[in-house]
Amino acid sequence: MFKRFFTPPDPESYFLFGPRGTGKSTWLKTHYTSAFWVDLLDPETLRTYLAFPERLRDVLQEVPQQKIVVIDEVQKAPDLLNVVHGLIEEKKGYQFILTGSSARKLKKQGVNLLGGRALLRHMPPFFASELGATFDLPRHLRLGMLPIVIDSENPEEVLRAYAGIYLKEEVQAEGIVRNVGDFARFLETMSFSHASVLNSSNISRECQVPRKTVDSYLLILEALLLSFQLQIFSRKAKRTLSHQPKFYYFDAGVYASLRPKNLYDVETEQEGPALEGLVAQHLKAWVITQPESHQLHFWRTSSKVEVDFIVSGPSCFLAIEVKNGGAIHPSDTRGLETFKEDYPAAKLILLYRGKHRLKEGNILCIPVEDYLAKIHPSFPLPESI
Repeated sequence: MFKRFFTPPDPESYFLFGPRGTGKSTWLKTHYTSAFWVDLLDPETLRTYLAFPERLRDVLQEVPQQKIVVIDEVQKAPDLLNVVHGLIEEKKGYQFILTGSSARKLKKQGVNLLGGRALLRHMPPFFASELGATFDLPRHLRLGMLPIVIDSENPEEVLRAYAGIYLKEEVQAEGIVRNVGDFARFLETMSFSHASVLNSSNISRECQVPRKTVDSYLLILEALLLSFQLQIFSRKAKRTLSHQPKFYYFDAGVYASLRPKNLYDVETEQEGPALEGLVAQHLKAWVITQPESHQLHFWRTSSKVEVDFIVSGPSCFLAIEVKNGGAIHPSDTRGLETFKEDYPAAKLILLYRGKHRLKEGNILCIPVEDYLAKIHPSFPLPESI
C-alpha cells in the first residue's frame, strides 16, 4: 500500500470528496483508528439513517467519549447533514469527516454543505510521485492511477469492473437515468471524446439519444465525479477564441477500459488521448489540493491553434503542451509560441515521450514521465529543467 500525500485539516470538520476507489475510506480508517464510524454502504445502516436521521444524535449521546465521527458516503443519506449541522453549532467538540463519491444528491436536495461550517477536501487518484520508483508510464496509461486498481492483485479485472460498479450501484440503484442501456452506450461513446473538444450534436448522433439527454448525461458524469471539463482560457483575450469545453474522464485507466478495442485500431489513436488525460488528471489534482485558488484551462483559437493546458494562479502561469511522440517537430511548438505572443509572462512547457530535457527557444521540453514524477501537492508545479 502506498502512502498518500493527503493532509487533513484537523481538528476542523470536513468533507472528503473523491470518486470511488480513490482510497478515502482506507486512508480514514488508518488515520482515525478510534473514530465512530457510520458506514452508509452497509444496507442496514443506510435504512436506519434514511428513516431516522435524528438517531445519529441519540447514538452519539450514548458514546460521549467519541468526538471524531466519520460518515462514509454521506450523499446516500443527505438528511444526516441537518443533524451534523446542529451538532457542530452546539460546539460540543465533535469533528465530523464526511466522505462522498457523488455530489449529485446533495446538490439536488439543496444541501449547502453545512453552510461553510465544514471544509472541503478532495482525494484524487494517485499522483505519480506517490508511487515513486514503481511508476511506469506505459503501464499506467493502461491501468490508470486508481488505488483500488493499482493495489489489486488483478488490476485489469478490477478496472474492467469499475464502470459496472457505478452503473449498478449509483446509476441503476438510485434511478438516476430512465434507460441504463442508453447511459452505458453513452459512457462508451464518450471515450472517443476523451481529451477532445465537446460536440454534443455528434455525441447525440452516435448514442442515438436527443441532445438534451446528452447534456443531462454529461452533468451526471461530473456529479458522479467520473469526468471533468476544461473551459477556454479567455482572460484579456487578443484573438477570437473557441467556446466549447474539453472533456476528460477522471482517470486514464477508466478511459482505457471504456474505449472499445478493435484489431484495426492504430495504437496512437488511443495512447495519445490517454497520455493527455494522464497529465490532465495530475494537473487537476494539483489544482484542487492547493490552499490558494488556482485554475486549469485550455486555450484554442477559432483557427484551431491550441495549447492543451493553462495553469494560472498566485504561484504560476504555465502553458503546457503534451505530445505522444519521442521527437519534437516544429509544428509541436506552434500553439505555445502563439500563446506566448499574447501572454509574454507565461512559462512554456512541452511534455513528450523522449528521454532528454532540452530547451527550444522559450520552451522547456521535458520527458512526460519525469514531469509527472515531480508533481507534488505540497510544492509548486515544476517550471525548470
